[in-house]
Amino acid sequence: MMGRAIKAEFRKFFTTRMWWGMAIPVFLLSAGMSALVAATSNPQGNKELGIPPVPAIEAANSVYTSGVGLGYLFTLCIGVLVIGSEYRHKTLSVTFLAVPKRVKVMLSKVVAILGIGSLYGVLFLIAAVGVGGTILAARGLPAFPDAGQLARTLLLVLLALGLWGLIGLGAGILIPNQVAALLIMIGFAWIVEPIAGFALSNFDWSKGIARFFPSQATSAMLGNTPPPGASLLSWWAGALVLLAYAAAMAGIGSLLTIRRDVT
Repeated sequence: MMGRAIKAEFRKFFTTRMWWGMAIPVFLLSAGMSALVAATSNPQGNKELGIPPVPAIEAANSVYTSGVGLGYLFTLCIGVLVIGSEYRHKTLSVTFLAVPKRVKVMLSKVVAILGIGSLYGVLFLIAAVGVGGTILAARGLPAFPDAGQLARTLLLVLLALGLWGLIGLGAGILIPNQVAALLIMIGFAWIVEPIAGFALSNFDWSKGIARFFPSQATSAMLGNTPPPGASLLSWWAGALVLLAYAAAMAGIGSLLTIRRDVT
């Protein structure tokens, strides 16, 4: 029964136009960002300007993860839309009639959204590595300087996009209005949180707080260079922080859905 419920959730998503409507911009934005960074990066640094050389692994990492900040906005929206559309079109009650145990339904949604986010991550990486790696190689720069460390980062990209999808799932439940949920979460993830993180990073007493924001936790787990004046967690600590956000949002949202009247 659990396997069928998960399969049904995947079918619900991939039989709509939303999946390719989201896939196209994810692919294009990933390709565009990686191309831009690969074409303009200067790993050798500049002595005259006092810019130190950048290790090859950091240069390649920045190319392949440059579009993640935009990528997770899409999986965040997917998480909101998947559950929001069910509330909006009153199909959630039909789902609960087909699978009476609500816990199984919500678990299947969590698994499906985590999987869908990871699939978008695969698409994201195909574009980033394909385009960015080609440009790096054409410039005579190493595209895969440390295969082991780079492979870990690319796998963490899949995890990060999946976890942001779960954050969106929780937000879609906690904020009943689908449009409001999208606007609030996009505004928070793209505007409010980055500004707050930058502001807190300028004070000694608050630098440690900013490191635990979702976007900075994502940057930490992907090994990105911190912004000026800021410090990031280790990659594994960043992964645990983002996992905690996803678990809290999806867990609270699932608990509310299990208990509330959805008719």
